[in-house]
Amino acid sequence: MVEMLFHFMPILGLGFVLGLGHALNADHVAAVSTIAGQTKSLKKSSSFGAIWGMGHTTALFLIGFVILVFRLAIPDKIALSFELLAGFVLVVLGMDVLRKIIRDDVHVHRHEHRDVTHKHFHRHKESPSHNHGHKSFLVGMVHGLAGSAALMLLVLMTVNSTLQGLLFILIFGVGSTLGMLVTGAVIGLPFKFTARSGRINGIVKTTAGIISVVLGFAIIYEIGFC
Repeated sequence: MVEMLFHFMPILGLGFVLGLGHALNADHVAAVSTIAGQTKSLKKSSSFGAIWGMGHTTALFLIGFVILVFRLAIPDKIALSFELLAGFVLVVLGMDVLRKIIRDDVHVHRHEHRDVTHKHFHRHKESPSHNHGHKSFLVGMVHGLAGSAALMLLVLMTVNSTLQGLLFILIFGVGSTLGMLVTGAVIGLPFKFTARSGRINGIVKTTAGIISVVLGFAIIYEIGFC
């Protein structure tokens, strides 16, 4: 048993490294950026990334368990449906960011004093940021479903037993979760540094929202029309 684990360690190391790299996928970064942009705290933005990774790992492990234990395969149509769902989620996340920016935009009110009219500018901002952990977890699960087919193929080609397969998925999940924790912190930097400048912060958020929408539509087009 010990000897088997010793020989399996390089494969587990490979799974960890692949998980770290998996966190940098464009659709993952875009999804987390739309959530991390809702806070000015690097601690929270990094936690959103880590929670995303936990959701991602949960979905992969559950699907992996079913496939490895019951010797099933993911049909191509279902795998494409998962990826299509991830595209739709990116569009929804991006549109939600843009909606909040429009809602929180500057309003002008006129006040007349005798013969002089004054314009007062103010922003209608939402209440202090809520805990978006649940959203991060669910979005992570959706992306886990979208990437499950490719990972399961890799697992089946790499491991020799169900236990090894599940360990590989868990280590891959640990790597992706750690990678997303760091990614969440990095993503949170521009939002934190521009927090005092409403206009620049709005540009950063708008950019994140647009990228998410464009990437989501690109995924939908590629799957649905190509």
